Amino acid sequence: MALKEGLTATQEMIVGEQNTAKYHGSGKLDVYATPAMVAFMEGTAVACIDADLEEGMDSVGIQIDTKHIKASKLGAKITCTAKLVKVDGKKLSFEIEASDEDGQIGSAFHVRYIIDPVKFMSRL
Repeated sequence: MALKEGLTATQEMIVGEQNTAKYHGSGKLDVYATPAMVAFMEGTAVACIDADLEEGMDSVGIQIDTKHIKASKLGAKITCTAKLVKVDGKKLSFEIEASDEDGQIGSAFHVRYIIDPVKFMSRL
């Protein structure tokens, strides 16, 4: 496996109406929703490892401990960086930070497992 601790990925996005608390039902305001931030964090962790996974393999998230510490408005640019901090066999641990133009808005500890998607789906 080519996955090494220290791999990082950074992604950016602009907060649109589909990313708001009002849209997700997690509140009534047009601010960046915690569920949208969590999905963006998880997607950034995936981007961190996708190119280095063995061919035909995938990963699934099993844990995410998140803090959303500051609101971001519609149109804000969100930057998310994921760092692979531990590789323990098929278990991968990440530290993730999200920020907008004014600074950090959230952080997370995230765990993913490497899986064979065919075997995984056959067990469902």
